[in-house]
This record gives sequence, C-alpha cells and structure tokens, in this order.
Amino acid sequence: MLNLNQDTFASAVPADLFVVDDKPAISIVGLGYVGAVSTACLSSLGHRVVGVDLDQTKIEQIQNGESPIHEQDLERLLSQGVENDLISATDDLAFAVRDTDVTFVSVGTPTAADGGCDYRYIESAARAIGVGIAQKSDFHVVVMRCSIPPGTTMKVMAPIIEKISGKTLGADFGVCFNPEFLREGVAVSDFYSPPKTVIGATCDRSANVMRQIYAPVDENVIVTSIETAEMVKYVDNVWHATKVTFANEVGRLCKSLDVDSHAVMDVFVQDTKLNLSPYYLKPGFAFGGSCLPKEVRAVAHIAKAQGVKLPLIENLTASNQEHIETATEMVRNTGAKSVAILGLAFKAGTDDLRESPILETIATLHAEGVKVKIHDPAITSETPLAAQLGYVQHGSQGLQQLAEVLPDMLCDTAEEALQDTNAIVVTQKNFAYRNIANSSDKPVVDVVRLFETKQPENCNGIGW
Repeated sequence: MLNLNQDTFASAVPADLFVVDDKPAISIVGLGYVGAVSTACLSSLGHRVVGVDLDQTKIEQIQNGESPIHEQDLERLLSQGVENDLISATDDLAFAVRDTDVTFVSVGTPTAADGGCDYRYIESAARAIGVGIAQKSDFHVVVMRCSIPPGTTMKVMAPIIEKISGKTLGADFGVCFNPEFLREGVAVSDFYSPPKTVIGATCDRSANVMRQIYAPVDENVIVTSIETAEMVKYVDNVWHATKVTFANEVGRLCKSLDVDSHAVMDVFVQDTKLNLSPYYLKPGFAFGGSCLPKEVRAVAHIAKAQGVKLPLIENLTASNQEHIETATEMVRNTGAKSVAILGLAFKAGTDDLRESPILETIATLHAEGVKVKIHDPAITSETPLAAQLGYVQHGSQGLQQLAEVLPDMLCDTAEEALQDTNAIVVTQKNFAYRNIANSSDKPVVDVVRLFETKQPENCNGIGW
C-alpha cells in the first residue's frame, strides 16, 4: 500500500509523457470516474486516447484538459495529454471505434427495478461499437471495465457487436474483461501501482494487446477467462465490504468492553500468514475443529450479553450450517443407501473430531437409515472419544449423537470402507482419496476439490 504523502505520490505518477508510435490507440466509452482516470493515465503512457460520452459538458472539459471529477493529479495529466495531442473527446462512439485499435467500455451499470443489473447502457454502447467495427477492416479489441454479472460480456455485449457489425468474434474482433481496482481519492496512484491487473480474454491476440498496454505499470498481468474476471470484480468488492463490516463489528464489541478497537486491529493485521493470506480463502467444506465454532459462539454470546448487535458474526454459524446441509443434500441426491466417508476429522493429519462438520452429515444420514462406513488415516476404532465428547457437550451435536455407534462405522482401510457402498463422500485432500475418486464408478461428493482441473464425471463438488 502506498504511503500517500506528497513526495511518494509524486514519484508514483510520471511527470512527463513517454510516447511510442506503435502503441495502440484507445477509445474510452464513458468519461465518469473510471473513464476519466483511464483517459489521463493511458495517455501519460503514450497512447492516443479518444474519450466518448453523451454529456457535452464532460466532452468539453476533457477537450480543454480539465478534470470532470475531483481526483488528485488527474487534471495535470489530462492537461498534458491535450497539450501533446494525445487526448480528444467526442460523442460519436462509432467514429471513435473506427479511429482506434482498442475500446474500453466504462459505462454505468445501475441497479434495475428487480435488483439486478440494468443493461441499457451496455447494450447501447455495444450497438454503436458494432457500427464502428463494421466500418473498419483491422482487428479491434473491445474491453469491458464496468461491474457486471458473470456471463454479461459474452452473452449480452459480444452477440450485439457481432449482429450489428456482421463481423466474427475471434477473427475480426476480440473481447476482454478488465476489472478496475481504483480507490477514489488515490485512483491515479493506484493506476501506476495496481494491486493486480486482471485480463479475461477470448483469444491470445486480445490478451497480448492488453499485456502491451499494461506492461509499463504491471509486468505480471493475470490472464484468465472472461467469466472469472467478471466475478473477481464482484468478489473483491464484497470482500472489502465484509472487511469493513467485520472491523466495525469488532469496534462496537470492543467499545462495549472498554477495549481499544484500533489497538486490537493493529495487532490483527500484522499477521500476514493467516489473517491476511489466502489460507482460509479457498472454497471448501464448512469450518470446524476445536477453535473456530467455539470462538464464533463465544463472541456472539459476549455481544449479546453486552447488548451489542453483530449481524455478520452472529450469522457465521448459520452460513456454516447451510454449507453442511448442502453437502448432506448432495449425498441424499445420489439415492445411496450405503455411503463411504473418506476423512472424518475436521482437517487432515489429526484425530481431532471436535466439531468436525462431516459429523453433522453423518448423524443426519444415520438417522435417516443410511448405512455409513468411515475411513480416516489418523483415526481408528480405538481412538478415544470420551475427552472430546466432554469438550463439545454444548457444541457438536453430531459427535454426541454418534458417540455410541461411531466406532462401529470406522474401517481400517479405505478399501474396506468402499465395500458394499453406493456413494462416496471425500472430506480430505490426499493422493489416495483422489485416486479412489478418479477410478470409482460410484457417485462422489467432493467437498474439498480433489481435482484442480477437470473433475471426473462421477464427481460433484460442493462449490465448483
């Protein structure tokens, strides 16, 4: 993260333009927040940029090198771009497409009456872009930048362009999705020092054009599918909202306990191994174990005693339970009357059954008359349960319900667990279990993502 004192900020933004003749010319549709910043910054990298908007005031401001929004250093860059004949503006999108190599689309995507996305501005832009592409012979790259539901670029934008232009996607033009991660107030600085640059592309040709554009500010561009790039934008923003809400709930709870919330969070964010890392941020099975469920309940209980409402934290358990119920329903949907469970502890490499989420599924299946056989490399029929039962007396209902029958369900080998069963549930990721899932003709419910690439047809993932 940049230290936003004046000296640091000034060093992050080029003072002079760097012009190279072979840089692609870029048209930018929508001269609002993202469009204006992109116009200024891309021109500072040497690109000729044509801004497009229906608002005549914005067009005049851009043509005069004036910023239509309040954003540090933006007007200086716009003024430089105009002085160097690299920035112009128009309300004729078809002309702008004909006159450039790449079109960035940053139009508004307001909420529709039903709560979904209003596609009117996207569709209007697509029609005009199609007209422009129809009138040119060179390959053109169309880049979506606005927040849209996954699938919109390829199901809404691209078909309209193809229909209007009469041209073929992939042969005559390419389509990309390039989410922006600009923070208002420091957007120009963020452009030159991006947290990441993500390009969803339909073809290598389009992806390479985008790599060339961003090379001066990011040599490690992430190229992925368009749908992934679309979803990343939503996930990023929801995660940021979650972090703000979480920190605010911590603050309200700390205040009620006369604890310095900023001191707590200052310590919290120093842990980059767990707290600020990818470790817990991969879709998998529900959380469990001796700590997380217990601590969530404890914090919710403390807050209730203090008269403090924490909707996010209080509902973590409800969301977790929904994940467990989803897995249980997936097993039911196989129609199996006998099920092999591969992996019993809440995580691999331990014999800790305390609040292991699969116990809840096993307890439900057992109560419904389904025969369950279990294998876990670290657990046998001799594994003592008494101490664990005492620890979770008011926690794990599944372990309590299964205490008497669980030892009889345990098998010494995975092969034994598979005998006379109709379906398999895998809760731990290891080589042996992956081979079993890959070679079995039985339906497999996979809650840990055994396969990073294409999974076997008989496997059904819980979140993939």
